[in-house]
Amino acid sequence: MRKRLQDRVIVITGAAMGLGQAVAHHAAKEGAKLSLIDMNAEALAQARTEILAESPDAEILTIQADVSDEAAVKSYVDQTYHKYGRIDGFYNNAGIEGRQALIPDYDLDIFKKVIDINLMGVYYGVRHVIPIMKAQQYGRIVNTASVGGIRGVINQAPYVASKHAVSGMTKNVALEFARDGIVSNAIAPGAILTPMVAGSFKQVNPEDPKKAELEFAQGNPTKRLGMPEEVAKVVGFLLSEDCSYVNGQTIAIDGGQSNTYGIV
Repeated sequence: MRKRLQDRVIVITGAAMGLGQAVAHHAAKEGAKLSLIDMNAEALAQARTEILAESPDAEILTIQADVSDEAAVKSYVDQTYHKYGRIDGFYNNAGIEGRQALIPDYDLDIFKKVIDINLMGVYYGVRHVIPIMKAQQYGRIVNTASVGGIRGVINQAPYVASKHAVSGMTKNVALEFARDGIVSNAIAPGAILTPMVAGSFKQVNPEDPKKAELEFAQGNPTKRLGMPEEVAKVVGFLLSEDCSYVNGQTIAIDGGQSNTYGIV
């Protein structure tokens, strides 16, 4: 049986850990040719080793790059196209949380860094993959927003602002390029148990982050946190040919928590 992403060229940013790595594992199992992008060269090499251990036949290009640097983004797009001759899917995922602080107290340098990575990094990515996808009249773009892109989150103003902007940009890509065979959607993960989220719980309760995690989970209808593999399955669909008439959407992957009002 043909795999869902068989021979499709998929670019993934923030691929060395968390959701990016989970999607890379899933895409490799589904037959994709991968271009994996991350700032951390050592972690990226380790991710590649782990993917190949699970999917020995996977074809993988790894590129160290800072997504907040437009020249670096253009370079990873160019390198991917040079190797594979096309780009079918783009999981535009790299991002950071920043620090937790109230708006008047937020460090401006960190605020700008969050915007540079979470928003400008996403913009640079779509800016440079769209011409390739338009020329081939086919493309699937999946941007990582967040539930912080559909509601407020106390103490995370720049993160929330950047993720709302990602959701809005996703809609514009859908409107502007659907006629060119390009489908653009965003995902809005809730508290998925990734290293970034684990770090957030350490900020909330440095002495007992596991307690903070368990307390947070009680506000979710499922009474648990999500797993990266659960997100990867949704992203895999959105990167596939099966996602032909889902366009311009921001899809919450949060166990239903964004629908709640009060205690559940």
